Amino acid sequence: MKLDLINNKEKVFFKKIPNFLLIILPFLLITGPFLSDLAVSISAILFLINSIRNRLFKFYKNYFFIFFLIFWSYIILNSLLNNTNLDSLRISFSFIRFGIFALSTWYLIENNKNLLKYLFYSIIICFSLLIIDGYIQFIFGSNILGYKLAPGPRISSFFGDELILGSYLARFFPILFGLFIIFKEEFIKKKLLILISLIFIFSESLIFLSGERSAFFFMNLSAIYMVLMLKNYKKFRLIILTLSLALILGITQIYPSAKNRIIDQTIQQMNLSNDNNTEKKYIFSKEHENLYRTGLLIFKDNIFFGAGVKNFRNFCDDQKYINSGYASCSTHPHNTYLQFLSELGIFGFIFILFILFYFIYISIDHLLNVFKKKYIKSDFQICMLSAILISLWPFIPTGNFFNNWLCIVYFFPVGLYLSEVKKNDHS
Repeated sequence: MKLDLINNKEKVFFKKIPNFLLIILPFLLITGPFLSDLAVSISAILFLINSIRNRLFKFYKNYFFIFFLIFWSYIILNSLLNNTNLDSLRISFSFIRFGIFALSTWYLIENNKNLLKYLFYSIIICFSLLIIDGYIQFIFGSNILGYKLAPGPRISSFFGDELILGSYLARFFPILFGLFIIFKEEFIKKKLLILISLIFIFSESLIFLSGERSAFFFMNLSAIYMVLMLKNYKKFRLIILTLSLALILGITQIYPSAKNRIIDQTIQQMNLSNDNNTEKKYIFSKEHENLYRTGLLIFKDNIFFGAGVKNFRNFCDDQKYINSGYASCSTHPHNTYLQFLSELGIFGFIFILFILFYFIYISIDHLLNVFKKKYIKSDFQICMLSAILISLWPFIPTGNFFNNWLCIVYFFPVGLYLSEVKKNDHS
């Protein structure tokens, strides 16, 4: 009796609770960083305890986690020795939770054959709610909670003042598409294929309407990647993309202001509309370019170790980094690679460059085999690689790499990818 009670408690704490947290994570991310980060932290802690109690060390013996540990050790050392402050130390020490969360995701999927299905439906519900609410906000000027359209106009739906609706949809779209590939037969049997197709089409057009230029780029980049790499769903993905772009074109004809942020404002900020070739062109905008310059100047003064984790904000307002009379200071330089250079130096930059080249290498290897009619990665793996690679793309404005919300989104597909790779290794 006592043994059964212990086993039941272990099942609740080490399986049921983490399973539930993973399933509702897409919902929690909509509420903001607090609840989603709390769920990730709890999952990581429970998995760590479970690993020690039940000797689940095989999940730690892989190249991903070894590399992650080396990087984690570096940012801790960097924070301890380089412009030390409590905020930098807190971020560095607690960063371990994201790597363990990815392992926890892998473990949970391996031990619950229905988890991916529940996760699939969870993301479908999230997308459906955001699509309905987002279009209500676009058409009527406010969503069902009363959140108004942001200037632009820009749609935020349930995210309110946080203009990250497009980022959420663009980063979860490859995950949703990958899960659809696994469970497509259920949709075909239940005659729901048209429904999921409409969710895909309207979510992509909503990314455009959100006014998030990086998210719109990510959506198209992941679509191209999938069309090139997928084995069985190239045409379906291409059809979805074509129909969504056609819908976007139709919307811009009815509502010309819809293209203001993505197209008109981008051309204006980059100064591309000026016919005078002597006029300076900008990288995305004057503000972005000056932030990038500031990041490079901070890097030049701190070549090897950078200014320290989350220290860009503490250095950028120094007079020697202010240039051209435009705003050149922010919480981060708005580009992940420049953030690594300015805050972690050349040694930190090597880490992200290595990851980028690694995923490019396995992508090229897969593509070369595709030309030979061989597919070394499953279609689900390709979708997860797409979700990972859009976060690694270097030539685009990005958020703060050490932002909790973004880190969860970065590491979520990593856990899904690991579970599929390791399953195939043992099959």
